[in-house]
Amino acid sequence: MNVSVKNYTNRYIIITILVIMAIWALLFYAVLMDEVYDNVDDGLKNQKIEIIREAYANLDILNNTREFGINQYRILPGDAADFTDRNRFTNELIYMPYDEEDEPYRVLRTGFYSKEGDPYLLEIRTSTVEEDDFLINLAISLTILYLVIVLSILVVNHLILTKAWRPFTRTLSNLSNYRFGDMSSFQPVETEIKEFNELNRQISLMIQRNESVFSEQKRFLENASHELQTPLAITINKLDLLLQDDELSEPQLVKIAEAKQSLHRMVSLNKSLLMLSRIDNHQYKEIEEVNFNELTKRLLQEVEDFVNFREIKFNLTEDAVFKTFCNPDLAAILISNLLRNAIKYNTNPGEIGIQVSSNTLEISNPSNSGALNPQYIFERFHKGYQDSQSNGLGLSIVKSIVETYSNLDIIYRFENNFHIFSLVRV
Repeated sequence: MNVSVKNYTNRYIIITILVIMAIWALLFYAVLMDEVYDNVDDGLKNQKIEIIREAYANLDILNNTREFGINQYRILPGDAADFTDRNRFTNELIYMPYDEEDEPYRVLRTGFYSKEGDPYLLEIRTSTVEEDDFLINLAISLTILYLVIVLSILVVNHLILTKAWRPFTRTLSNLSNYRFGDMSSFQPVETEIKEFNELNRQISLMIQRNESVFSEQKRFLENASHELQTPLAITINKLDLLLQDDELSEPQLVKIAEAKQSLHRMVSLNKSLLMLSRIDNHQYKEIEEVNFNELTKRLLQEVEDFVNFREIKFNLTEDAVFKTFCNPDLAAILISNLLRNAIKYNTNPGEIGIQVSSNTLEISNPSNSGALNPQYIFERFHKGYQDSQSNGLGLSIVKSIVETYSNLDIIYRFENNFHIFSLVRV
């Protein structure tokens, strides 16, 4: 699933912060508990010194503190064999009547000799922090801190990244408006960000190179098509003269007729290429409001004889008048190509349905060959399986004309064994 750069960045920031805070929390907990125990141990050792001093001064303490009292220490007789004056610290759970549960205590055990030289065991205890409660409170605090940090980062990123990436968004928008053959359709975005300025510069250079190559190709295509017209016309005329020669045999005449037919196909291809070149070069600049209802009726009259010969019937339905602004010559070429396409790939006998509304002109024809691929039918030199003699430029010319005007669009669909081409006013 595609995500925006902002969301992509935020996702990894959130995960990274979570991992860092988890590691930091464990280290913080270990260091903090070590510091707590270190301070408690220092207090117990100081208390030990005070108790031993008091025992030297007051011998009654040695016999009257056999149980833990208010001062939380006790003195027990020691064994000379196991005697040690080393400080031994342990963590123990001791039942507390007030809380009615075991509470953690830090206990210091050590030995000392009395004034008379008798060994004694000293135990001192003090209450410490409850580690489980401390850990829960620490986890809650860190969770709140994590949420605050993440929300703050998301808010700041939303405000800062939205502003920082605004030039990039505008660049994409301008790039989507770019039309091949019109360099002015892309406008670089002024920004203080170095990387975006470099991006705009590279895009401008790329467009310039593409436009240069495109212009050279169009110029070559137009010049080549113009240069081909004269030799093609001369060759066809000479073949016509040969066909009138009575000395040629029938096989020779058939071959000459086939060659003439191929030349006529080349002439048709040449005219189509010239047409595409003129459309791409925007040579049809005159624009006026065209009534497509009247235009369609006039073109139907021109092909009436050929349609009758193919036994094709027209069904014209006019629900409203379809009018829009465009070049009248291009409009005629557009509708003519759609009609010729419907006639050429029709059944025999067949029919052509034409339905006109205020925003749509649909031309449909039956077919036994199935649906066409909408991804390729408007590409130049794409030939369907129905006619190997086609030059593959008829629908490409239609698409080029439609792309010339932002108020028109052409849509293909296949329904109920009918090819339907819809000219839509947008």
